Amino acid sequence: MSKSGRLFEIIQILRISDCPMTAQAIADALEVAKRTVYRDITALQAMRVPIEGEAGIGYIMRPGYDLPPLMFDAEEIEAIVVGLAMLGRTRDSGLLRAAERAGRKIASAIPDHTDRLADRTLYASGWNIIPDSETEIRYFREAVRDEDRLCIHYRNGEGTESTRTILPLGMIYYVDAIVLAAWCELREDFRHFRIDRIRKADRLNAPFKDRATALRRKWRESSHLP
Repeated sequence: MSKSGRLFEIIQILRISDCPMTAQAIADALEVAKRTVYRDITALQAMRVPIEGEAGIGYIMRPGYDLPPLMFDAEEIEAIVVGLAMLGRTRDSGLLRAAERAGRKIASAIPDHTDRLADRTLYASGWNIIPDSETEIRYFREAVRDEDRLCIHYRNGEGTESTRTILPLGMIYYVDAIVLAAWCELREDFRHFRIDRIRKADRLNAPFKDRATALRRKWRESSHLP
């Protein structure tokens, strides 16, 4: 999570809390180190965010502090709410946690609008969430985002295993599987790898940013994507 994202989340946590929150409790909620929370609290206080308290005691937000409203119309909010709810159909726990954070941001910034939405029959039914595979799905999303090569040990549908160096280009979320689209250096072509069949994956710290845009465009064209 970026620093700006953490600062926003700390504000949200303190706004909805009815008692002082320790730095450790905030750190656990954000999955960061306690010293990071101390630094972020200091940064927020320097920006005149009305946070009171100190290390070892806890922090509270003085009442009346509001963030600027989000400028979404009713249909845009409905689209976001349905989209976030449909993430329940994936087994990507990282995206699910991100969806919960996004939902809190929307609800806190425009509470009247989201309260009215909750009263309507607008639902997106989630399926049972399957736990992440041994190598967490977020690992692959980060490799796609960073445009970094991966070395993967893969077992295909027939049980044949291989080791490949790939250039990850995108994630595809199907109903029954999550697929990593990539350029395979072994086959010198595009390939799709089911995440649940990847036995092991290692980041190679070998970025392919100079090729990423062209490869992604070619992959989209070969896959007949818009």
